[in-house]
Amino acid sequence: MRSFDRNMVLIDHVPGQLTRLLSTADVGRGLEGLHLSQLPGLLDQLALRARVQSIKASSALEGVVVPDEQRAARIIGRATRTLRGRSEQELAGYRDALDYVWQTDWRPLNTGFVLHLHRLLLAHTAVPGGHFKTEDDLVVDRLPDGSQVVRYWPVEARRTPLFTDELLVRYAAEREADRHHPLLLVGLAVLDLLVVHPFEDGNGRVARILTNALLSECGYGVARYVSLEQLTADAADDYYASLLASTHGWHEGEHDPWPWLMWFVRQLGLAYGLFGQRAASATGGGGSKRDRVKRYVLEQAPPRFRIADVRLSLPGISDGTIRNALDDLRDDGRVDVDGPGRGATWSRR
Repeated sequence: MRSFDRNMVLIDHVPGQLTRLLSTADVGRGLEGLHLSQLPGLLDQLALRARVQSIKASSALEGVVVPDEQRAARIIGRATRTLRGRSEQELAGYRDALDYVWQTDWRPLNTGFVLHLHRLLLAHTAVPGGHFKTEDDLVVDRLPDGSQVVRYWPVEARRTPLFTDELLVRYAAEREADRHHPLLLVGLAVLDLLVVHPFEDGNGRVARILTNALLSECGYGVARYVSLEQLTADAADDYYASLLASTHGWHEGEHDPWPWLMWFVRQLGLAYGLFGQRAASATGGGGSKRDRVKRYVLEQAPPRFRIADVRLSLPGISDGTIRNALDDLRDDGRVDVDGPGRGATWSRR
């Protein structure tokens, strides 16, 4: 809610690095549409793989782990009658909530939808879901020595229904107005929901499912084929650090949204990079790492980019390989560069 007050003016001035990350995501979105029509069989396989990863990774971020891989696989596969203990129940709950988003027409976005996600999340537990918290709480980090430090203070319980409803109304209004990039609006909505912290349990998981739903509604469907939850778990420290950096001063409307938005959009760019790699590999277009860089630069990268942008979209490829591929393209007259060093800006001809 707070991010849709002051920050609606602030995000008229998007940092240059974030603008480049948005361009990378937009290019990936375009290629996603191409693959939807050309590779339906591959997409089905990727969706099944991403579903499993998302259910396990998002639950693991909250300490929910089923160590028996066979049992976890059965639960993810829809088993419900033999759930043992809270971990298995919560794993099944995330499965049901995620499937609801991907398999139904959940619109419109409103408070009832968010409450329903929470109800599904806890449906297999003894804890009643689908209700706002009734007591004030706080979000803490537990330090290695066992002590705790307050990360941020959520909205008071008595104000939570109002804040949640107003957040969703303002998000919908900004989407309708079409004044700002939709990824910025999705990022701000998720940030605000996490700070409102509307439930006694399950806030992070509801926020991650809602992220998938909002991105898909905006046309960024990569979360169906590459698990954003897994990418978040792989970079959990950065996730929490960016969230912490953007929550200071939230209640006063003086917070800085850029650390969180930078992390959020970067993760989406990484997802599209992985999506492109997997599609290329499945169609025989894998090739060497240098060839993968060349294809990315010529087909997916924004018109102007830096080596760091390529590295973000093609994890696992060294800067040296990226530079060699760019040098090849420059010698062939396909790209230009404005100077030496890693900070140089490259552009396609």
